Amino acid sequence: MNWEQLPLGPLQTNCYIISNREKECLVIDPGSEGNKLIQHLQKRGLKPMAVLLTHAHFDHIGAVDDVRNEYKIPVYIHRLEKKWLGNPAKNGSNAFLGQSIAAEDADHLIDEETILNAGSFSCKVLETPGHSPGSISFFFEESGFVVSGDALFAGSIGRTDLPEGNHRQLIKSIHDKLLNLPEDTVVLPGHGQDTTIGAEMDSNPFLNGF
Repeated sequence: MNWEQLPLGPLQTNCYIISNREKECLVIDPGSEGNKLIQHLQKRGLKPMAVLLTHAHFDHIGAVDDVRNEYKIPVYIHRLEKKWLGNPAKNGSNAFLGQSIAAEDADHLIDEETILNAGSFSCKVLETPGHSPGSISFFFEESGFVVSGDALFAGSIGRTDLPEGNHRQLIKSIHDKLLNLPEDTVVLPGHGQDTTIGAEMDSNPFLNGF
């Protein structure tokens, strides 16, 4: 299984394309520039099977409907943010952009840690709230990587000064859910470069003592 990072939009939010040998793929956090993303998928000859969302902030959802409508595929999000997709006040677009960004309701709501199966893909859903109440990470155990959204970054952690953010909860999520993964697990964050669990345990200044 392969992963590809495609930064999109004004905040260069990382969209991840997870693909297999059969040219099927998952699209995780299509944040903006829907036409650019679709053209990229077409150029690579990929067939999307689902859209997965780590959370519903505006910079992660801007191209959701573009991809969903183009490929007629389902969208997955945590139930705690089911109303954020269509609410610019909740997803932050009004406050940060001065314009409304919204998407239609998700097709599937995730309400617990589980194994998510979409097409031929399978991953473990980890609940990692703190940056937002419904933040989740997707752990592809056999391939050795986790898509962490805005929970954990290379050398940093997600901000918690946004509505319903919680710093203590985020630190607990990182400690209990992410740092318990194998140290060689590659971390694919919502912004910036990839890293590993081991590297963040050793050098992330926000995680001293873990």
